[in-house]
Amino acid sequence: MAGARPPAVFSLGLLLAFCIGQLGLHAVMAGLRMAAPLQLLREGYGAGAVGFMLALFAAAPVLTAIPAGRLVDRYGYHRPVLLALLSSASGAVLAIASTFTEGALHFGLLCLSAMATGVGANTGVMAIMRTAGLLARDSTERLRVFSWLSVAPAFANVIGPVSAGVMIDLGGFLAAYVLLGATTGLTLWGMLRVPRGIGVGHQSPAAGGSALGLLAQPGFKRLLLANWLLATCWDAHSFAVPILGHERGFNASTIGLILGVFTLAVSAIRLIIPLLAHRIEETQVLRATMWISGVIMAAYPFAPNAWLMATGSVLLGLALGCSQPMVMATLHHIVPPDRHGQALALRSVTLNLASTLMPLTFGLAGAAIGTTVLFWACGALSAAGSWAVRKYPTRPAQDVPTPPP
Repeated sequence: MAGARPPAVFSLGLLLAFCIGQLGLHAVMAGLRMAAPLQLLREGYGAGAVGFMLALFAAAPVLTAIPAGRLVDRYGYHRPVLLALLSSASGAVLAIASTFTEGALHFGLLCLSAMATGVGANTGVMAIMRTAGLLARDSTERLRVFSWLSVAPAFANVIGPVSAGVMIDLGGFLAAYVLLGATTGLTLWGMLRVPRGIGVGHQSPAAGGSALGLLAQPGFKRLLLANWLLATCWDAHSFAVPILGHERGFNASTIGLILGVFTLAVSAIRLIIPLLAHRIEETQVLRATMWISGVIMAAYPFAPNAWLMATGSVLLGLALGCSQPMVMATLHHIVPPDRHGQALALRSVTLNLASTLMPLTFGLAGAAIGTTVLFWACGALSAAGSWAVRKYPTRPAQDVPTPPP
């Protein structure tokens, strides 16, 4: 079996190291996703150039996820996280260098920076999630751990852009990129507090096979489909709310508030899940999440004012916030331990490919059928796709019950 199991309870210090490590990588990427497009727009670049650069944050991980997954399966935690750290730090250095250039070189450096930080965050999260899943001693502990880890990207999506924005106003883009580069120090701090050799173990012969061969694993394709449908609802909400708010005459602050309470709801439910993990059955919650998300998406366009739209955002955030911990816990149930890295890589490819293509798809669909119908279509797909999460194994055979506190 790959991955060492600790004799003691999953410690708070280890969990904190994983969360801080993930926070550092995601904050760099999130901050750059805000700062670099703003720099390009201020320098007169068009929406097409900005859109191309933003697509690279997700496109680059699509190309590197499978090799990164194999690396994670082979080496465990430290080597992949170190490579992720170096990739993200290199992205910040490239962004810093771009402030001293202009023209095609300037744009090219920002594009390379987007690719490097996207790859860094993606590789790091695969290593952290795989290691955490292997170290958890039973399903309840695993669900708690994944819920806590899922909070880190949400906080990073606030810390990165806000800190970068403040630094842009105070000292310009160079200062912002320097601060984002320094944020990778959080990942270094977390990595140094994780015991050496953790998550490393021998691989079975099957672990060297094609990652696509995992699609034959019972239930895995259906899990990827469910994850993709829920991610589509998430992306559609983020895409359509500004359009819907603009159509109704809301100002920018109101639209930002509607999106902001969604993020707060996502974070809140992920903080609550660990308290209820011992009573949660992942498959049932995942199915309920798909149905609830579908209903809310269908009803959302009928909200007549900003308050009701914000209420819908909170409810949708509570539902979709459950999805990642449930998907991650289920994935670790149904995939052999020595191939968790490759399974996470396939999940990453699916989601990042969607993040690359969905904005264009939503734009074309919104223009052709309208924002309301887009909400309805995504909601209907989510509800109808709930069949995909039937008959999953609910508890892995190798689980060791967690002793009572």
